[in-house]
Amino acid sequence: MSQEKANEVRTAGLPEHGPLDENGREILLSLKHVDITFGKGDNAVRAVQDASFDIYKGETFSLVGESGSGKTTVGRAVIRVNPLAAGEITYKGVRISGKIPRSLDRAVIRNIQMVFQDPAASLNERATVDYIISEGLYNFHLFKNEADRVKKVETMIEEVGLLPEHLTRYPHEFSGGQRQRIGIARAMVMEPELVVADEPISALDVSIRAQVLNLMKKFQTEKGITYLFIAHDLSVVRFISDRIGVIYKGRIVEVAEAEELFNYPLHPYTHSLISAIPIPDPELEKNKVLYTYDPSVHDYSQDKPEFVCIGHEHYVYGSQKEIAEYKAVRDAGVPLKAIQILRPGEQPEERREYESLAAEVREEALLIHPAHDTGSIWYKVFSFLLPLLGFLAMAVFNHFHHTRNAKACKSGAIGGLIFLAVIVALFLLLLVLAVI
Repeated sequence: MSQEKANEVRTAGLPEHGPLDENGREILLSLKHVDITFGKGDNAVRAVQDASFDIYKGETFSLVGESGSGKTTVGRAVIRVNPLAAGEITYKGVRISGKIPRSLDRAVIRNIQMVFQDPAASLNERATVDYIISEGLYNFHLFKNEADRVKKVETMIEEVGLLPEHLTRYPHEFSGGQRQRIGIARAMVMEPELVVADEPISALDVSIRAQVLNLMKKFQTEKGITYLFIAHDLSVVRFISDRIGVIYKGRIVEVAEAEELFNYPLHPYTHSLISAIPIPDPELEKNKVLYTYDPSVHDYSQDKPEFVCIGHEHYVYGSQKEIAEYKAVRDAGVPLKAIQILRPGEQPEERREYESLAAEVREEALLIHPAHDTGSIWYKVFSFLLPLLGFLAMAVFNHFHHTRNAKACKSGAIGGLIFLAVIVALFLLLLVLAVI
């Protein structure tokens, strides 16, 4: 297939450039009020709701959130695997969601590739590496002849750090990091403009992760590739992303540039994610305050929340009251301290408030008398006759918060001891008088 025909496949139904935003940046991909639902009727699960964000050409946009938040669902919707229940996805200003012409569908496949999370499950175990990388070339006829195909495949396998002799092997003969390199080569050989990287390093050893990230950055620099990077590890995302979107239970709650988001994590969920970033120093990690997100802090019963820009290209989801508070914090210009390290013996404010409240609860519990805490006169009589057993009964009643019974035993036991002391004193006095 000639280069001219290959370019026709790439641009079929697509303009050469996407629309520009107010700052002159080209919008390559745009999600507008996207809803994704699985199942029907009462069994329907709304996995993504009202998700909106733009990805600019040449940038790395990271989508972060905990497991099950909808990150992969969004990524699979971009490559047209997951259908939308509402909203639309546009690529270079052209709608690519829903039913589209076959020529446009092929152009989308040609331009948008995906690197999957599990490098073992995403590769065909029965195919050689040569065929796995060449499959896209075969489907779109992106080579002039067999020699041209072999040259493209060998060049790509070398660019990802493997050797041409590896092309005759099968995926199970490689390590996890090598399999991920093969997956990257399969995507990059198509010369895409956008790559959806679905947690491409989460299944790899720590020592291999940096190599794969450097490889992806190398392709971005050399080929101008745009990335939608899906991850849950913010410690990695911070250093590879231009902008970051935070997703919680299928809803985008915050979008900002990487340093902006880490300096001003305005939404409580973003704050909790950043506070969970592990610290290499075990002593500091032990004294770190882990912030837990509680959705009940939001009151959306009357004031409905919206996803709005508060300035500085910083978007946050919240009610009007919350948005006003977020904007005031951001306009103050004082970076927020998302990670707090305690000094030895120091306690966080939240812990001190909790312990103070617990002390009040315990005090109130002591003031509430149980049903059998009557302070009966018989406890006094019993303790008067047997003072030592009376003190023992007092300790038991105190343990179970029977304060009235404990006081009765105490007063009876003390009275019994005083009575015994008087008897002993009189006996000694009479004994002295008898001797005299």
